Amino acid sequence: MRLVKFFGIAVTVVVVSALAVGGIAAWDIGRQVRTVHLDNEDAVGDLPEISAIDGGVNLLLIGSDSRANSTYSYGEDPESELNDVNILLHISQDHSNAVAISFPRDLYVEIPECDDGDGGTNGPVRSARINTALLTGGGSAKAGLACAVKTVENLTGLTIPFAAEISFDGVIEMSNAIGGVPVCVAQPIEDEHTELFLPAGTHELEGMDALKFLRTRYGVGDGSDITRISSQQVFLSSLVRKVKSSSTLTDVTKLYGLAGAAVRNMTFSESLNSVDTMVQIAKALAPIDLDKIVFVQYPTYYASDGVGLLPNEGPATALMTAVLNDQAIVLSPPSGDQRSGSVAAPGSEAPAPVETAPPAEETPAAPGETAPVPTPTETPVAQLPGEVLGQSAAQETCSVGRTLADQ
Repeated sequence: MRLVKFFGIAVTVVVVSALAVGGIAAWDIGRQVRTVHLDNEDAVGDLPEISAIDGGVNLLLIGSDSRANSTYSYGEDPESELNDVNILLHISQDHSNAVAISFPRDLYVEIPECDDGDGGTNGPVRSARINTALLTGGGSAKAGLACAVKTVENLTGLTIPFAAEISFDGVIEMSNAIGGVPVCVAQPIEDEHTELFLPAGTHELEGMDALKFLRTRYGVGDGSDITRISSQQVFLSSLVRKVKSSSTLTDVTKLYGLAGAAVRNMTFSESLNSVDTMVQIAKALAPIDLDKIVFVQYPTYYASDGVGLLPNEGPATALMTAVLNDQAIVLSPPSGDQRSGSVAAPGSEAPAPVETAPPAEETPAAPGETAPVPTPTETPVAQLPGEVLGQSAAQETCSVGRTLADQ
């Protein structure tokens, strides 16, 4: 039986965390090195401290379904390379908020003309699944990552200067390195496809169990990829909380373990081929409050075939406008026709109400003068419609399980 493909919204936090802790680990080395002075060495002044990256960050994270060079067994090799994971990380210019946007693998988009890595080109394609961009660019070893970047840039209108690709083994190694992630399950999860069976309750997941949880589709929600992504955000939010906790960031073994897992299982764009750059991105991410780190799905609706997805233009525009304006995102409760694979954890607090800027005060005009036009004040946050599904890293949620009897 062919195993279900790896689905990686999980890559979002795993990779971002790895970039962050990789930078922190590299920075921490310099603080711990013990030295002695040699009689013949020249005095060297203090090296300049690396600051947070200047301005905002747009970084695309992709995960391929290739089984090449894998340590573990994932079932039959599809003999192709598809970017089933496509996640755009945006850090605001002032480093006050961040959003990770997951693009479903079955989303139909326009794929622009891309280099094929052999001196030629492929495309453009007016409408194709977004997960074919890697193949259009000739795969991981050629220009596939660059083609995925061009495709997401074309869809979102953003410029994306940073990109990274992660292998299947990465999630297993990183979950092992961090020592597991506590995951809440509201109802039992039963999935024969991934061989995952979890009773209701909280489970500390790592290694292959963590991967099985992230891959399960039939065992959560209504069995769709949309509800699976919601379920995966349960894992992601818990992972972020653990990575940002003092116990993790002060544990040198975990830091180096995560950084090492990233290096062994990731391919970086040349713009990320620098420890300094990773440190800068890490420093931009580190101070952001959990409630200002938000994971969302790019809004979609089902195409006429009932399988493929198309952009839901109105909510998608609202989402991307907020990102372009660097606004912190607040999500609304899902609209009535939206399906979710997660629920609020028992006793968790409801999201805080949206704060809007007070209206600008008008100065009365003097007799005979024209009244001044008040200067509009930007709303500090953007309340997105209920069609945009997701959650903040601060929200504690539980996966909605699905038993075999309901499948």
